Amino acid sequence: MNLIRVLLLMFALCPFAAQAQDDPFAGLAGNYEAIRHAVEALAVSGNPNAAATVAALQAGTLFAAPDQSLWIRQGDTLTNARTGVTGTPEGDLRRVRVNNAVRRAIEEATGALTLFAPVPAKRIKAAADLFAQHDAAMLPMLERALAKETDPAVRGAIEQAYAAALLAAGVAPVTDRLAAIDVLRRRGDLDASNLLASLTNQPPQVAAAAARAVAAIARVQRLWALAQGVFYGLSLGSVLLLAAAGLAITFGVMGVINMAHGEMVMLGAYTTFLVQQAIGAYAPALAGAGVVLAVPAAFVVAGAVGIAVERLLIRFLYGRPLETLLATWGLSLALQQAVRSIFGASNRDVTSPGWMSGAAQWGGLTITFNRLYIIVFAALVVAALMAVLRFTPLGLRMRAVTQNRRMAAAMGIRTPWIDALTFGLGSGVAGMAGVALSQIDNVSPNLGQGYIIDSFMVVVFGGVGNLWGTLVSALTLGIVNKFLEPVAGAVLAKIFVLVLLILFIQRKPRGLFPLKGRAVEA
Repeated sequence: MNLIRVLLLMFALCPFAAQAQDDPFAGLAGNYEAIRHAVEALAVSGNPNAAATVAALQAGTLFAAPDQSLWIRQGDTLTNARTGVTGTPEGDLRRVRVNNAVRRAIEEATGALTLFAPVPAKRIKAAADLFAQHDAAMLPMLERALAKETDPAVRGAIEQAYAAALLAAGVAPVTDRLAAIDVLRRRGDLDASNLLASLTNQPPQVAAAAARAVAAIARVQRLWALAQGVFYGLSLGSVLLLAAAGLAITFGVMGVINMAHGEMVMLGAYTTFLVQQAIGAYAPALAGAGVVLAVPAAFVVAGAVGIAVERLLIRFLYGRPLETLLATWGLSLALQQAVRSIFGASNRDVTSPGWMSGAAQWGGLTITFNRLYIIVFAALVVAALMAVLRFTPLGLRMRAVTQNRRMAAAMGIRTPWIDALTFGLGSGVAGMAGVALSQIDNVSPNLGQGYIIDSFMVVVFGGVGNLWGTLVSALTLGIVNKFLEPVAGAVLAKIFVLVLLILFIQRKPRGLFPLKGRAVEA
């Protein structure tokens, strides 16, 4: 049937093809059907004036003279469509009109003629459009494009379009069809798989090769889906890491169950909103750097609030965990209401800069820039925290207080100030987390509440006070969540993870990486 259809098509187009050999513009001065066939002939003619003529027909600036000559009007200038020479035709001109069928032919011809555009990106786009059409009538034009093309990327795209058109024709030799199947197998996406699966009435050798190619593409797609899940899991784990890193420090050094930690994240997000508003009002040229400038501002604001909370509230409740939990929970409600009274209950709009917008395609993996930058930002924050804890006097004192508070006090370390600075550091990191979360979540007074429970899960799973444990547990929980969500749904996946975490804590109550030391062991 495919052979019969192609032969009938060739027979039907034979007069127009003969005319196109002598004059590819023949028919543009005729009726709608003749114009449509003329546009199709121009698309595959290779004539240097074909693109300008089709564009003029689409724009309504192509005119026919009484002698059947064709003219393109540009202002007061008339150019002969066949020769490209300006002149003045004899007699009255009439506009060449189009209907829906002609418009469709123009769209297809425009895409085909773009194969010879000087910009490689346009040629790749045209090849992709022709691949989607897999029209056997485009084979001659694709052959000419392949003969002229020198750019490897463009040539690969044209080869794929040629393979699709060749298989759609169904009349090529078996060896050519097998080569085309191999091209589509290397392409390896769903479009190629669907095209191969739709092939019918093929010789046994071709049908078997198409089936093998479909199976190979399915295996590749499963691997890409796995990689996509890992990327989404890493991005979710990075968000959890940012939200939990400050809590790991606070909880590990001070043993304070801070239920207001999520509100420090929320303060960082609102600081980002205020910074963007200030830049928009006073320095619009810095709009692209608003998120970058918001990072230190959020650290300072949240850190200052954290120090004030420790000095005015927490320090009176050390050794009384239940009272501390209730007090910080009440503080979280007070901070939420304060922000709601100042900014309102509705979400605030925090825009992402241009360099954080969009996505890149790498094979079958879609990498969104905002989540990629959050992964990088989380890695930088953790690296900076580890450097502070390892190489600064504050970090040395914090580690000493973590391992043995009484001995640190006996050695002259002012543990109350270490507690305040530790609480401020943990709150400042939470504020920086709010900057990142403002790019992917709604900035509202309830922003922090969505991450406080997950943050505690990350800290307990990784080992209280251990940043390496926090890093590993955040990424692990993020990836596990993302692989469970398609199977069980978001809610059931979180419940399942929580059950697994409870079972794990039963076996290792101090987490993956417990702190070492005589005081800790005691």
